[in-house]
Amino acid sequence: MSGFSATWLALREPLDLTARNKEVEAAFFEALPAETPKILDLASGAGSTVAALVGEKSDIHWILSDYDSDLLSVAANRDYATKPGSLQTREIDLAANLKELPIEAVDAITTSAFLDLVSENFLTQLVEAIVSSRKPFLASLTYDGRTGFSPAEPLDQDLRDAMNRDQQTDKGFGPALGPNAAERAIALFEARGYRVVSGESDWIIGPQHEDFLAEFLPGWVGAGVKQGAQKTKAYDWLESRRSQIADGAFNMTVGHLDFAALPA
Repeated sequence: MSGFSATWLALREPLDLTARNKEVEAAFFEALPAETPKILDLASGAGSTVAALVGEKSDIHWILSDYDSDLLSVAANRDYATKPGSLQTREIDLAANLKELPIEAVDAITTSAFLDLVSENFLTQLVEAIVSSRKPFLASLTYDGRTGFSPAEPLDQDLRDAMNRDQQTDKGFGPALGPNAAERAIALFEARGYRVVSGESDWIIGPQHEDFLAEFLPGWVGAGVKQGAQKTKAYDWLESRRSQIADGAFNMTVGHLDFAALPA
């Protein structure tokens, strides 16, 4: 699986926390036991899912799973605004060992910013495991391919299309679903009789997010160039956007979708 640094995850977490869809989360919480639910979080990274949800229900017993032991250590030792009921971590290669997860032993499963990285085959196996156990599932912040820039520039669409192609390359699970992941996951759950509540959870990015943009936009351009965008034009675009950020004149949206899949 492609790795993410703790620094990058910390930069994006404020945008994630603001973007998350509260109506979708409310539907998920309604499906949990009234007291001390046990939740398994997939691809937990530095604990962003816990940071987002623990304030809504502080008695949750969390099991965080990820292949990166350093990020799990950050998650286990960070100072959450509200203390979780309990928190344990499990280092696991999800791509190879999905069947080892204790899905039957928990009350629900969550993940954040993960499904767009996985393949059709992995997603099908994950949905089957969740549906077979009749557990609720919350998937937050799945990239869905929509972007918007203000002010608009001619290269915006070409870079977006190139980025979306890059999102469908192998991220460690086989060819990734990328922008199609949320729609495909919802279809799979609904085909198995689950009720799905979904809603947008877009990043709203402005010049005040300068530190985030300093990391994000070069990566966006680099992915675009790798997928065929003209290099000189792409880096001219990046310099133009940097000037706009410095002038307080740049805004961007990145589309995400949240959904809760609930047993009927």
